[in-house]
Amino acid sequence: MTDHTLTGKNVLIAGGAKNLGGLIARQAAEAGANVAIHYNSDATRPDAEQTLAAVEAAGGAGAIFQGDLTVPANVERLFADAEAAIGKIDVAVNTVGKVLRKPIAETTEAEYDSMFDINAKAAYFFIQEAGRRLADGGKIITIVTALLAAFTDGYSTYAGGKSPVEHFTRAAAKEYAERGISVTAIAPGPMDTPFFYGQETPERVEFHKSQGMGNQLTKIEDIAPIVRFLASEGWWITGQTIFANGGYTTR
Repeated sequence: MTDHTLTGKNVLIAGGAKNLGGLIARQAAEAGANVAIHYNSDATRPDAEQTLAAVEAAGGAGAIFQGDLTVPANVERLFADAEAAIGKIDVAVNTVGKVLRKPIAETTEAEYDSMFDINAKAAYFFIQEAGRRLADGGKIITIVTALLAAFTDGYSTYAGGKSPVEHFTRAAAKEYAERGISVTAIAPGPMDTPFFYGQETPERVEFHKSQGMGNQLTKIEDIAPIVRFLASEGWWITGQTIFANGGYTTR
C-alpha cells in the first residue's frame, strides 16, 4: 500500500545523510514528501548523496546542504537554501547530536563547550529558525535521548546537553501554537548505530540491551515511523518528550 501521509509536504532534516536521519529522509520521500538533507562533515557527503538518490528514486524532489549548525548564521542559511530548493518547509526534523561518555572529573572545558554547542545551542537556533520560516501548520521534531530519564554515570554532558531541548520544545510549542505548529521531542533508547558503540564497552552494551524489550537496543526503524506519525496524523501532540525506548527508561 502506498503511503501518502506527507504528499506535497516539504521536509528538512538536519543530520539527514545516514543512520536515523537517512532513514527518516527515505521514509518521508516514500510518504510523498520533498526532502532537504543537511549533513555536517565532508566525510558524510557520500552518504548524503546516496540518501538524496533514494529520495529522488522514491519520486520526491531533494537537495543536500552542508553546514556546522552550532553557528546560528549557518542554521539561517540552511533554512533559506532548503526553501529555495524545495519550497516552503512544512516539517523540520533535527537529528543532530554528539555522544560522550566521560566522568565529570575528566571532562575538559573544550569537551563541555562542544557537547552543549551541538546538543543544545544548535537545537535552540534550529527551533528558532523553524519557527520563523515554517509554513502554518508545520511540525518541528528534535531527537533527544532516553538518558533524560536515567540515573547513571558518565553521560553528564550528553544528557545535560540534551535536557534543555525539553524546555525549548515546551516554550516553542506555546509560542508557535497560534500558527498551528506542533513542537515535539523524541527520546530513543541507546540506538544500534556507530555513535553508540564508540562510547561503550561490550559489557555495557549487553547491559543496555538487557534493559529493553527483547534484550535489544533501539533500532532506527523503531524511531523513524514515530517521526512520520508526528509529522502527519500525530500533529495534535505538542510540547512533549516521547520516550520511545522499549522500556529502557520512563518517568
